[in-house]
Amino acid sequence: MAETVEDFSRAFYPFLHGDDERSRELMENLRFSLLEKVRESIEVKNRFFEENKDAILAAALRMAKAFHRGRKLLVCGNGGSATDAQHVAVEFMHPITVGRKALPAICLTGDMATVTAVANDVGFADVFARQIIALGNEGDVLMAISTSGNSENLVRAFETARRMKLITIGCAGGDGGKMAEMRARGLLDFCLTAPTPSIHRVQEAHGALYHIMWDLVHTFLQSRSLVEDGDAEGRDEIH
Repeated sequence: MAETVEDFSRAFYPFLHGDDERSRELMENLRFSLLEKVRESIEVKNRFFEENKDAILAAALRMAKAFHRGRKLLVCGNGGSATDAQHVAVEFMHPITVGRKALPAICLTGDMATVTAVANDVGFADVFARQIIALGNEGDVLMAISTSGNSENLVRAFETARRMKLITIGCAGGDGGKMAEMRARGLLDFCLTAPTPSIHRVQEAHGALYHIMWDLVHTFLQSRSLVEDGDAEGRDEIH
């Protein structure tokens, strides 16, 4: 057992054992790996924003029109995407840029009593749908975040939101999963998919996305001609 622990320690922490040559080699490999990950992250974001620029602008304008009409944003996700949802909500509720107004946003992952009650009494697939029924109104916006696009509770959330005539925005990764399928069938207003199977790269793209969308929404809100244009539902596109 002692030899196994020693071998493990030497393999993963060679600098603790005076193996300077292996330590230098490890550090050089880590430098290369670090830069490769950064390069990959930049490439994924460049491709994502290039492929989705028009849809992102259109989604941000729909959000701005909703806020202009006194509507609110609901946000949800699971795991790491749940913390992203919290981040989105606080960005809108507590803007850090001077002169930008607070906008109503509710994260549906934050109320543990409600989430666990619904999960226990009804099922985890309905933890967000039940909250949308209680909190959502026609013309509100639902943003759901998923690295795969396949979370069943987000699919249920979108189905409920659509019945209640909310604007629906999905943030996904990989091939978009079920969110992309819903978009293709006209059951989802927007599906913004980061084109990579890497969960880390998807999350990095999502982080850049919601910061940029926050900025776009506030920029649109400063243009009354844009947020007041279009039909009663604000369902126009960017041209």
